[in-house]
Amino acid sequence: MLFRDRTEAGRILASKLHAYADRPDVLVLGLPRGGVPVAYEVAAQLHVPLDIFLVRKLGVPGRRELALGAIASGGVTIFNGVGEALGIDEEEIDRIVKSEQVELEVRDHLLRDGRPQLEVAGHTVILVDDGLATGSSMRAAVHALRKRQPDRVVVAVPVGSPETCAQIRAEVDELICVRTPAWFYAIGIWYQNFPETTDQEVREFLARAEAFTTQPQTI
Repeated sequence: MLFRDRTEAGRILASKLHAYADRPDVLVLGLPRGGVPVAYEVAAQLHVPLDIFLVRKLGVPGRRELALGAIASGGVTIFNGVGEALGIDEEEIDRIVKSEQVELEVRDHLLRDGRPQLEVAGHTVILVDDGLATGSSMRAAVHALRKRQPDRVVVAVPVGSPETCAQIRAEVDELICVRTPAWFYAIGIWYQNFPETTDQEVREFLARAEAFTTQPQTI
């Protein structure tokens, strides 16, 4: 069964998270860009604050769709073994990481549009994306988030690879995945409509979220 779009997926996902509704210690972090529309619906249904948490894929030179791993806010880098398997030398990997770190900082400033990061220490944080494929981005986000000392880390996605969901579940306090099809292949095939989310849409979701929540103390 397919999700109509990220909006429907977010609403269905939120129905699995009702235990976190209307709690002052809970906030939702969406992974830009595709995770933000899903996260917005979750935050709206739960009546909790919404923020973003940036992760950048480390693409193989000449094959950007293939990931070496990922980096996240907070200086965390996760590798998946692809670089070693392909024989990419450490100098080239270091160059890729430094380049993506610069891009991550630029994009964080662009997408926040002047909004400060929400304080996560002592909070229950629900990390949301539109799906889990290899899990590199989510694992980087989880490891980076742990550095900021949240009380609990919950990962919530509409759909994911069974193997990846099992791996992520072992690294967080709770994982909610609505659907884990045995034949997964790719996130996009589980949505009827799966357009690319734009930077402007991310900014608009954050602005709209301010209307239904009171933000916790900012960093």
